Amino acid sequence: MSAEQRLADRRERLILAAYTLFANPGFHATTIERLCGTARISNRAFYECFSGREELMRAVYDRCVDETVAYTANAIERSDPALEAKIVAGLAAYIQFVTEDQRRARIMHLEVRRAGDVLSNARQRAVGEFSQMIEASLEELGEKPPLDLHLLSLALVGALQELLIEWVLADEQPPISMLIDTCVYFWRRTFLPNEP
Repeated sequence: MSAEQRLADRRERLILAAYTLFANPGFHATTIERLCGTARISNRAFYECFSGREELMRAVYDRCVDETVAYTANAIERSDPALEAKIVAGLAAYIQFVTEDQRRARIMHLEVRRAGDVLSNARQRAVGEFSQMIEASLEELGEKPPLDLHLLSLALVGALQELLIEWVLADEQPPISMLIDTCVYFWRRTFLPNEP
């Protein structure tokens, strides 16, 4: 392999190791030594790839978000064009994709918060992307809610995140179908208040 290929291989091995370790035992409990041992690279090689754990966490988090955005956007695009169908398709796709791998759910909704200020910009970017997806879907359909669309979208994304944190931390996790039904209910009440 060339030097660039070796560097890319090490980066990928570190990202895969961090994907597991940052989810369990968690960001703060995972040392660089443990990451390097799991990825089978030296500590020196770590710093050739990342400046520290925070930059590695950012790479893992960004990958999780990018994959989830793409999956959710695809589900919305393929759904029936009616607003309710888009709501159900988008929420179901997001929740199912995030929860099908407990590591992804923990990193996106719990560990990113525990990492603190170093990841606040990445988290805000992700919230913004999901809010824009909601706004774009509604604007495309010509829907005008009674309140500011951007603020409504942010509020709904925040509520969805809190439900997923509850799911991650619960001793007895509620069924995924219950999470989807709960989200669909309050999103329908927000955007389709006159529907039964």
